[in-house]
Amino acid sequence: MLPCCRFPVSLVLLACCLTPLTACSNSSLGEQLQQSLAADPQLRASQSPISTPTPTVTASPPATGVDLPADFPSEIPRYPNSQLQQVVPSGTASPNANGQPTVTRWTSPDSSDRILGFYRQALQTGNWQVMEQPATSQQGTLVAQRQGLTLTLTVQPIVSLSPGNAAKTEFTLQYGPAGPTVGQGSPVPTATGSPAATGNSGSLTSLPPFQTTTTVGISGTSTGSAPVTSGLTALSFTDLDKLPPDLRSQIEDLARLGVLSASGTKGVGKTNEFAPSQPLTRREYARWLVTANNLLFASRPAQQIRLGQDTSQPAFRDVPPSDPDFAAIQGLAEAGILPSALSGDSTTVLFNPDKPLTRETMVQWKVPLDTRQALPKATVDAVQQTWGFRDAARIDPKALQAVLADHQNGDQANIRRAFGYTALFQPKKPVSRAEAAASLWYFGFQGDGQSAQDALKSQ
Repeated sequence: MLPCCRFPVSLVLLACCLTPLTACSNSSLGEQLQQSLAADPQLRASQSPISTPTPTVTASPPATGVDLPADFPSEIPRYPNSQLQQVVPSGTASPNANGQPTVTRWTSPDSSDRILGFYRQALQTGNWQVMEQPATSQQGTLVAQRQGLTLTLTVQPIVSLSPGNAAKTEFTLQYGPAGPTVGQGSPVPTATGSPAATGNSGSLTSLPPFQTTTTVGISGTSTGSAPVTSGLTALSFTDLDKLPPDLRSQIEDLARLGVLSASGTKGVGKTNEFAPSQPLTRREYARWLVTANNLLFASRPAQQIRLGQDTSQPAFRDVPPSDPDFAAIQGLAEAGILPSALSGDSTTVLFNPDKPLTRETMVQWKVPLDTRQALPKATVDAVQQTWGFRDAARIDPKALQAVLADHQNGDQANIRRAFGYTALFQPKKPVSRAEAAASLWYFGFQGDGQSAQDALKSQ
């Protein structure tokens, strides 16, 4: 029985001990007792979790965006798919006779020939007087003047050979009062070591300067102090030796005018290859078509195609204003050359810019710029009787009128110049780059026209 009584007795003793402690909780004795029983603060600190130190914040690299100078003229076209990298304010670049130029430096992921083509068209549409053309379609210097303002565009493609690094294009826009220009004896400033206007983006990491290679313009003027040589050799493609003589001469004429671009093949030693047998994309032909038309009719503004403005409602869903070829494609659509909703073809909502150009499409786009008048009504039988094509029934009905009208142009018909004699039109066959160039060498109808050779003589 004794073990069974130990548990109640223990409870009684514990209650007796706690009672005095509770009673004296507010007394000095209670406070001393609580302090003596409290946990050691040093021991509590040692048992608390170790806090993670705040990481050191490393300053992020300066933003590449730079504000345009306040005096940047609104009449200077701005390439849509580009980013301003640096501004060399007036006074830090080489001065000209009448004032100090300002240099803006830009980069773009687009190819250099697209950028040059854009500025050729935009400056011509904006009534600029072009003083000097670049030596090739991929790089060089373009100088233009308008109302006391001189603009010098210098384009330099940068080809990356490192895996994962995409090629890009760097270009400068130098502007200032009219006078001696970069293309007339003053070198393009490289801005190395020059302070840059950075706007609100802080300090700016300077870009590597452009290469100072001397280029020769088509007028025979040099961009540097090197001896002036003929610009024709510099504009010749290196892979035209296997072409028929007539095609080769036409391509060389168009290249001298600055209409054509290289094939875009990447690699050292391939920048001057035309790749004549490769298919041409729809966007490239649209760009070449507008450029050739406007250069051949440079002295006849009424015959030129107005470029589309980026404020216009796009004619095609897949060619937004940010597309580098928007101006040319939109301009052709607004002129009614390309079938679109603007011309009443509500089913044509896509342009498919990167698809190959077909034979029937090339004729459909080019012939209206030859005739400059309404095309005749056409049937499959009419086309078959005139051309003798055994596959006339395969031609798209929208292209029949252009194919028939082209026959009325005699030896200057696009089909004859591009494809030679053929009893098969093969309307869906992709057009090669050489064939497309042949169609652009001449614009006109029944003896009233202009060739690339005529345009070269008038320069």
